[in-house]
Amino acid sequence: MDKIVLITGATSGIGLSCARKFAENGDRLILTGRNAQKLEEIRQELTAKGTEVITLVFDVRDREKATRLMDELPAEWQAVDVLINNAGLALGLEPEYEGDLDEWETMIDTNIKGLLTMTRLVVPGMVKRNRGHIINVGSVAGDAAYAGGNVYCASKAAVKALTDGLRIDVADTAIRVTNLKPGLVETNFSNVRFRGDKERAKKLYTGIMPLTGDDIADVAVYAANAPEHVQIAEVLILATHQASGSVIVRK
Repeated sequence: MDKIVLITGATSGIGLSCARKFAENGDRLILTGRNAQKLEEIRQELTAKGTEVITLVFDVRDREKATRLMDELPAEWQAVDVLINNAGLALGLEPEYEGDLDEWETMIDTNIKGLLTMTRLVVPGMVKRNRGHIINVGSVAGDAAYAGGNVYCASKAAVKALTDGLRIDVADTAIRVTNLKPGLVETNFSNVRFRGDKERAKKLYTGIMPLTGDDIADVAVYAANAPEHVQIAEVLILATHQASGSVIVRK
């Protein structure tokens, strides 16, 4: 049976890969993001292949707009089966005592508060229907801090705690909750972190074959389609020569 899958941050990286993989799986998609043009391009791409797609243009930091657009979904799209809280970012690698307060606020508002907003908007309906699956995209960075990671690592540690807490809160229901924790993934992530410095971003992947967005999306699809009695609670996904957030062997 096809599912209604809502993916935040669906215009690039892991979010876009998830959109394509869940489309291949035959699911119906609600895709959110800040870039209206990119969302429309993706909608046209997937619709041409037979996937039903709705796009919602908003920033997960904008709770008022997110709430309004979710409330305005057509009745036949209201029963979200899978929520993928993917929207997130890292900004900078400065020491904590030199960090940019505005960038910290952006990371916290997106990675933590945006995830909470979407959880609060979608999960009550899942509880009412006694079915659903929340997949939060965390990070290996949530397991232990690394040099320059400070606030980003803290935000992903919060994702782990919030995912675990939600799993406890819905343990008396048939809802499943998953935390995906990718390591080094080659997406636009590093370009954003280094504020558009593509050369610096490219060096991060030198000497190692990093993961791709598709690698993470494959795990998300697997978790969402596991037998009903199976809950994939947490998955750490690393490149072969990465051992942790700070140990990477380059050859």
